[in-house]
Amino acid sequence: MIRTAVVTDVPVILALIRELAEYEKAPHEAVATEEQLRDTLFGADPAVFALIAEDDATGEPVGFAVWFLNFSTWRGTHGIYLEDLYVRPQARGGGHGKALLLELARIAVERGYARMEWSVLDWNAPSINFYKSLGAVPMDGWSVYRLAGEALAAAGGR
Repeated sequence: MIRTAVVTDVPVILALIRELAEYEKAPHEAVATEEQLRDTLFGADPAVFALIAEDDATGEPVGFAVWFLNFSTWRGTHGIYLEDLYVRPQARGGGHGKALLLELARIAVERGYARMEWSVLDWNAPSINFYKSLGAVPMDGWSVYRLAGEALAAAGGR
């Protein structure tokens, strides 16, 4: 079962984020707090959204997707940027990841968005194969750049 996250899901969302960071071999980078997630996802004017995947038998959360809107100047419309998608190891193969992606695709189509995009680590072959099985294609010829930390502060004049 896939459902929209509610404010009481914040602790489990944070736990899933930390599990994802462990899986991606970067636990030290997951520094978000419950307060930050609560404010961002459920504040006065949220711009980030989350879905929860629950085990059909127990109702326990087994995965999540965090997403926000992006915009295509070429298409003249919004799209969905999938920031994180994660399913706990014991629940993989049960269709939860696919259900999360299909729900996001449904939202995109219903709202008239042009596309969905996300990044995946080059070494994550199981996820890459999964995404390709749904018809997703890699954006060959594009590289992701990030400005953060001291470089961001310097560029921002601080």
